[in-house]
Amino acid sequence: MNSIPSLINDCFLHDKDRLRHDDALKLLDERLHCIADTEAINSENALGRIVSQNIKAPHNVPLHTNSAVDGYAFNHDDLTGNPLPITSRIAAGDLNPVPLKPNTAARIFTGAAMPPNADTVAMQEDCTEIDGTVELPQTLKIGANCRQAGEDLQSGDRILQAGTRLKPADLAAIATVGFSRIPVFKQLKVALFSNGNEMRQPGASDRPLEPGEVYDANQPLLSALCGGLPLDITPMGIIIDEEQAAYDAIRDASTRFDIIITTGGASRGDEDHMLTTLDSLGSRHLWQLAVKPGRPMMFGQIKRSNPMGDCLFFGLPGNPVAAMVCFLLYVRPALLKLAGGPWYEPPRFKVPALFTLKNKKPDRREFLRGILKNNADGTMTVDKFARDGSGLVSSLREADGLIEIPEDATSVDAGDLVSFIPFTSFS
Repeated sequence: MNSIPSLINDCFLHDKDRLRHDDALKLLDERLHCIADTEAINSENALGRIVSQNIKAPHNVPLHTNSAVDGYAFNHDDLTGNPLPITSRIAAGDLNPVPLKPNTAARIFTGAAMPPNADTVAMQEDCTEIDGTVELPQTLKIGANCRQAGEDLQSGDRILQAGTRLKPADLAAIATVGFSRIPVFKQLKVALFSNGNEMRQPGASDRPLEPGEVYDANQPLLSALCGGLPLDITPMGIIIDEEQAAYDAIRDASTRFDIIITTGGASRGDEDHMLTTLDSLGSRHLWQLAVKPGRPMMFGQIKRSNPMGDCLFFGLPGNPVAAMVCFLLYVRPALLKLAGGPWYEPPRFKVPALFTLKNKKPDRREFLRGILKNNADGTMTVDKFARDGSGLVSSLREADGLIEIPEDATSVDAGDLVSFIPFTSFS
């Protein structure tokens, strides 16, 4: 990787104990930049990757005017001379068709290059062919059933802008101009850690859980959430609740990875060591958000004296719901920007609420798990999951997205319009 400019240590400093949602997003968007190097890869491996430079069309697409249907090519001025003798046959792939003589027609097939002097095509089902001549419909407009040269792309047109995350249609557009290799940003290396003495890895042993133990759902959850992003993900297991163990694990990972993401240990409890580890190894820029769920979320950087630049650190809450909400809203757009893409804000739409919410705390944004209801009249409404616990993985499975309640709202009544963010927005 080329030398990457470090983030300035004090560039994230702020004077608030708890950042509001919009302030946290603005801070991350304004201060983060791409830290990924570039490479060229084969197009068949490029789905989901981020383009590193503008891509322009080297020639027109289509290169030549061609027929959009099976039929007969002719010069529109010759319609009055019906019927016209058929003097040639042109199929797709036939090169350099001979010029069409006045008052004649050519049998032509879909995709075939139009012969010089022809400007219109009549569909075969609208024509009558008799004894080597063709009777053409008189109502055709000039240029009918033709795909004009440069109709899709003209030479020099920008096909893709740097920062575009490649979709299947983008790969098709690149293929139409003959490119097989695409300049993209390299995948950032990301380490995933869970934290806590109570954590057990699924399948680690055959013994049953002891009272007080839980299986780690966060690491497979985050691995899956990262799976569609242009990242190289490595699950690193569980860090026990010991200060030295946390320090050693994070310090070692910071020498080998571009980004570290942890869950758990982000508070100030006696057994929470991620906060002190980050403070010991680097700089903490963000902690404590005025949101529910997910208040204790950390962001910082670990200084490294090597060409890779600093290692960035995201510390998520330990409860699965809070971890997923914080990842989707804050970490995911940050990762995309660090990987070379633009900042991403998920679309929202207004839906009538089926629930009531009383005595919401002001100055805190809340994200409820929402379940969409399709009504008989074709409208949609949204209900919240019955329970609010941030450890309920079942709420993530049943929900269709997040209901966003702003800071200034203190209640919601049934029928009120609420903002809904579908999980599909993050696909």
